[in-house]
Amino acid sequence: MFARRMCAGIAIAIIILGWSPHSAAAETYPSRPIRIIVPFAAGGAVDTFARLIGARMSESLGQPVIVENRPGAAGNIAAEVVAKSPPDGYTILQHTNGHALNSALRSKLSYDPVKDFVPVTQLTTSPVVVVSGGKQGINSLGQLIALARSKPGAINYGSTGVGSPLHLAMEMLKVAARIDVVHVPYRGDAPLNTALLAGEVQVAIVPLATALQHFQSGALTPLAVTTAERSPVLPNVPTVAESGFPGFDVSSWQGWFMPAGTPPEIVSKIQAEAAKAMSDPAVAERLKVFGAEVAGSTPVAFARRFSDDVASFKKVVLEAKIQALD
Repeated sequence: MFARRMCAGIAIAIIILGWSPHSAAAETYPSRPIRIIVPFAAGGAVDTFARLIGARMSESLGQPVIVENRPGAAGNIAAEVVAKSPPDGYTILQHTNGHALNSALRSKLSYDPVKDFVPVTQLTTSPVVVVSGGKQGINSLGQLIALARSKPGAINYGSTGVGSPLHLAMEMLKVAARIDVVHVPYRGDAPLNTALLAGEVQVAIVPLATALQHFQSGALTPLAVTTAERSPVLPNVPTVAESGFPGFDVSSWQGWFMPAGTPPEIVSKIQAEAAKAMSDPAVAERLKVFGAEVAGSTPVAFARRFSDDVASFKKVVLEAKIQALD
């Protein structure tokens, strides 16, 4: 009887005080170092930004924020590490929209890109641009589409590999514009840009950051940006949507994910800390070097964006008949 009364008293106290294991964890969080797992090698854009924002958060949280590089397998090694980590707020995955793409392209993953993670925040957005080689004489998206329709299969386009976000972006444009252009994959941005400059391929969709210097020299011609709004870096270049395809919106992004089951209070805290770090003018200035802009969205907004991208990628993989990469 005494034991029952004690249990009842504890239960009443918990209700009165509003205590829960999650709220207790949030009150003491963080009490040890936080890891940001990056699926790419050190020195790249994602790694650089992870270290930049991690340093700001370390100062704010009073705990070390450590970046760990786990490159390989199109980001799947890093994603698996985070998916199988305890949902306690001490492990964060910093990934690109390639995380949404993996859900569409790979059926034999050791984790579920949707169910095994909780989206925390979209950190950045980076426009990608439809471009032509400067010697091709193609100066607008309308001109490219008219040429492609008049000569089906005669135009080659390059990408950074089969199943890459840039490959899928062009396939989306092919479907929207009803054109037939031939895919030629390369192993990364550098060889793709070399092929464009040499005329091996006539067009491509490329990240703004890697192409900007070539726009300035006239070696590449920007035809349209794929985001819903024009880029402040290229204010005179129209969007694909403005060029006759309303609703077309494809961009590269970086975002944070935590293991599914992470307490909402901790997810909200990390999102707020990330937004605070990105409000630093020095961080925004540094992002411009990579052609990126601060996003800092809420968990709800980022979850919606991630879900939309997963659905979009699955649709284009089916429509373009792209085989799974397992």
